[in-house]
Amino acid sequence: MPASFFELLETSSLPVLVDFWAEWCGPCRAVSPAVERLAREYRGRLRAVKINVDRKPGLAARYEVEAIPTIILFWKGEAVMRLQGAQPYEALRAALQAHWPKDL
Repeated sequence: MPASFFELLETSSLPVLVDFWAEWCGPCRAVSPAVERLAREYRGRLRAVKINVDRKPGLAARYEVEAIPTIILFWKGEAVMRLQGAQPYEALRAALQAHWPKDL
């Protein structure tokens, strides 16, 4: 297991889907089941991580998260997809497929 979030992004052999959220955020709670469904659907092909912006404000600032929920797909340490706001499962899945790394 990587020692830090940054190490995970840099060393993961799988794309990493990061959900920036907060407990008090209604849209975050609304999108959470869709993110969890994607994590199950892509099990073994994707790592999913949830970052609570209230507990990790430095991470949110580093990745310029200005609204939540924000969902970012990282590949080899680089952000390759970014979505803001609550999205239905179908939109999340379509965005993930459109930005899926070609070298996998």
